[in-house]
Amino acid sequence: MPATPAWPPDSSPRLFVDQPLAEHARIRLDGAQAHYLLSVMRVKDGDVVRLFDDATGEWLAHATEVRKRDLTLAVANHLRPRETVPDLWLCIAPTKKGRIDWVIEKACELGVDRIVPVLTRRTVVDRLNLDRLRSHAVEAAEQCGRTALPTLVEPVKLPALLRDWPAERALFFADETGGVPALDAMRARPGPAAILIGPEGGFDPEEREQVCAHPQAVGMALGPRILRAETAAAAATALWMAAAGDW
Repeated sequence: MPATPAWPPDSSPRLFVDQPLAEHARIRLDGAQAHYLLSVMRVKDGDVVRLFDDATGEWLAHATEVRKRDLTLAVANHLRPRETVPDLWLCIAPTKKGRIDWVIEKACELGVDRIVPVLTRRTVVDRLNLDRLRSHAVEAAEQCGRTALPTLVEPVKLPALLRDWPAERALFFADETGGVPALDAMRARPGPAAILIGPEGGFDPEEREQVCAHPQAVGMALGPRILRAETAAAAATALWMAAAGDW
């Protein structure tokens, strides 16, 4: 089922809170979230704030007990349930800091359900700050209206990813040597899917053979130009969402 569009955007602040929400709940905020509401958004007593918890959906709350460095949000009513996002994974070899942050943000905005960092022989980054990346995903979800956060998992080596791949999930990989036009490939294989994007230097020959030999793998072409890894990730995700009817 496609996600419900979040347009037009509400002008009230919107925050993710890492605790269950319910009618009449009271949420005390301090630290960075309180600073954002108090110093950036200038929230006052009685102002409306929208909250979501990645479990129960989105709620309307009112600011109360507003102080200099903290405040309480009184949850008033349920606005909408947690959305069902399209069943798409993005498996991508980590790129340099800044670029991978961008990938996480755009994957969240585009509706990806699960993000899997994949370590290949040519991967330039082998250590990731997952807490930082999750923060980028949360900020993107707050901005774009998502009520379901994407799952971000620990990095996995390519051979292990292929070995443990679920039989029911198509694996579309960006094949720099050619392949079926991406949109055609995706329309021909509806259902649960993943997009595999290699490192900046591409898969090495042995890795490419391993991917091509996998029974669920489908090589796809992303047009006539050479794309950066992060551009390929966003373009392929957008194409899959269009084929799945999410756009």
